[in-house]
Amino acid sequence: MEQSTPKTAPTAETQPSDTGGPGTGYAWYALVVLVLVYTLNFIDRQLLTILAPDIKHDLGITDAQFGFLYGTAFGVFYSVFGIPLGKLADRWSRKRLLALGLATWSTMTALSGLAGNFTQLGVARIGVGVGEATAGPCGFSLLSDLFPPRRRATVIAIFTSGIYLGGGLALSIGTGLAHAWDHAFAGTKPPLGIAGWQAAFLGLGLPGLVMALWVASLREPRRGRFEATAMAPDPSQADAFAAFGRDVLAIVPPFTLLAAGRRGMAGLRNNILALLAIAMIAVCLTRALGDQVQWIVLGTGIYAVVSWAQAMRHDDPAGFAQIWRNPALIGVNVGYGLSCALAYSASAFGPLYAIQTFHAPPAQVALFVGGGAAAGGALGTVAGGWLGDWLSGGLHHARRVAVVMTMMVLAQIPEAVIMTTRSVTVFYCGVFPLWFLLSATLGSSAGTVVNVVPPRLRATASASFFLCASMLGLSLGPYAAGRISLATHSLWTGMIAIVAVVPVALVSLAYAWRHLARQER
Repeated sequence: MEQSTPKTAPTAETQPSDTGGPGTGYAWYALVVLVLVYTLNFIDRQLLTILAPDIKHDLGITDAQFGFLYGTAFGVFYSVFGIPLGKLADRWSRKRLLALGLATWSTMTALSGLAGNFTQLGVARIGVGVGEATAGPCGFSLLSDLFPPRRRATVIAIFTSGIYLGGGLALSIGTGLAHAWDHAFAGTKPPLGIAGWQAAFLGLGLPGLVMALWVASLREPRRGRFEATAMAPDPSQADAFAAFGRDVLAIVPPFTLLAAGRRGMAGLRNNILALLAIAMIAVCLTRALGDQVQWIVLGTGIYAVVSWAQAMRHDDPAGFAQIWRNPALIGVNVGYGLSCALAYSASAFGPLYAIQTFHAPPAQVALFVGGGAAAGGALGTVAGGWLGDWLSGGLHHARRVAVVMTMMVLAQIPEAVIMTTRSVTVFYCGVFPLWFLLSATLGSSAGTVVNVVPPRLRATASASFFLCASMLGLSLGPYAAGRISLATHSLWTGMIAIVAVVPVALVSLAYAWRHLARQER
């Protein structure tokens, strides 16, 4: 909410480096490190899915509760804290913020292995979400200053390929660690009574603390180094964290009321009205569907986002216009966010569906589903980003959106095949093309976001991108699939019902495409 002009000049310690330009070995080295970070990010996030049968059995949780743990508990806090952390990345050292976030989510992943009930695991998942909220905004912003506009969608696609590499590795490594632990202590009591699934969380969480030191050693490139307009230097560390504190107060209830009150009676009134409206909707949904915790957490997240938007409109009107009144950004964010409901539902319940439907052993599912998703997702992300860069020429961003829409439509072909086949072989063969096409939407979507906002708002715009992906996709997709599955006693029905979001996503993307096409003409 602070303007980009600093009150004090940056110190030598915080002055960003101008090394590591496009095409240099260092820029590509930094990209490799960031890919490894994002891979670890999704290993820790996705580990829950392959361990689902044991976790559900040991903790006594339902499909709906599992969807809450995988989606809402993580996604809401990932989204909400991504906003102030994204803005902090626009003001402070991005490499340091990323290192702190990596240490946080790794610690909370390890603590997930010590959870003894649904509540404890939920708290740990919240902590993972808060820490991981630093990865996307910091990574997007760093890469935008390491590579020029004509390469951004490609390198960001390479970076985000870590999503699928991590997701696939989580299945294989998680299964291997859990099986090895259970086999080693078969017939005997394991140390501290830790089960195999708990050992997997501990084993995959702790290495991130070492990785955080590696990230902290990266160089910090100068912001906006490829843009024609001059950029003001970063604020001092004290100013950056003071602004971060104000951002947190403006978005974290109940401090949001104090922040709103400082904007006058009109600001306080609007904030309270939004709170009451969201609370009423949450109460109605709880009475209709149950699952009170789901709607309390989701409602809190939505209220936090509304509070942030109100504060930004008052304190940074120019930034508010670029984020909340930009038709291209809104269309891409909503369209891609809705498509994530389909992707996250498949990610959350796909392994469990294969195990239950085809009676496939978890190790086999980890190999074919995890491996196919990792390979298809990583290659699809890079291919989608490269195709968007090639077609756009760095200038015609409407063509990037056209790539997103095309890939989303084509993805429905393998989706239909794997959800209707009775052959486990056909199911496994359909995983690669499904994830290739679904992930191809990410590369061009992210490339559009970082190219339609000015440099000072790239991390914040990236936070809004991940906000929609998490609130619309992660928080609602897995929960909805699990809730429908519970109501119909059919996991197939729960997963197939989420396809209904695709037409709405296409309409939103068409809105963004039309706006960009008009601008370019």
